[in-house]
Amino acid sequence: QVQLVESGGGLVQAGGSLRLSCAASGRISSDNVMGWYRQAPGKQRESVAAITSGRSANYADSVKGRFTISRDNAKNTFYLQMNSLQPEDTAVYYCGVKQFGRAYWGQGTQVTVSS
Repeated sequence: QVQLVESGGGLVQAGGSLRLSCAASGRISSDNVMGWYRQAPGKQRESVAAITSGRSANYADSVKGRFTISRDNAKNTFYLQMNSLQPEDTAVYYCGVKQFGRAYWGQGTQVTVSS
């Protein structure tokens, strides 16, 4: 089992920044993909960014150049640095880990960007 705990959400004005953290515990594989997802009201959950154990990262087109995903393998923690936030970034953000063909999710943290 894998447990994920997110932190760092909140309310920010447009143009501001937030940093989300996700601490993973339990049976963490050395070979996994850690990612951030978001779900806005009335919309489906979408992938925002993901990073492999080798630190290869990819991003949704809507956040490229503004968001940066990173991970600290020694701490089993990964992060999402969000800059130049816009109202359309408002959503519940979830962290997730995929390993051994299974996916694990955090409880979600609200990010609200005011205009």
